[in-house]
Amino acid sequence: MNNNGNNVFPGMQTGFPGVPLYTGNGTATPNQQAVGDIELPMEQSYIENILRINRGKKVEVYMTFTDSTEWRDRVFSGIIEQAGRDHLILSDPSDGKWYLLQLIYLDYIKFDERINYSSEFLPHR
Repeated sequence: MNNNGNNVFPGMQTGFPGVPLYTGNGTATPNQQAVGDIELPMEQSYIENILRINRGKKVEVYMTFTDSTEWRDRVFSGIIEQAGRDHLILSDPSDGKWYLLQLIYLDYIKFDERINYSSEFLPHR
């Protein structure tokens, strides 16, 4: 338990910018600053934030699974539904399937349209 009497998982980071603080009662305390109607950590061009501001766009996700001979190089096509620190959720309207992909295996992503990118990600001079 933490100082507030809430359960905290061992090794769980708390207070890292952009990461909600989760408690044992299933609630999350936001730890982010708002950019428009999308919550993003300010001045952080992490891939998860770029994916979040491009929700709803059709993409091809190129991944390499180095430990697999059967699935070594794969391409997943679909719509960006959600993105987190370590994952991406795609839905494929052509077959109704949904994919939860770990970003550790990500090579690159191809967009069929212009990529949204926030000027907040650019360094201030």
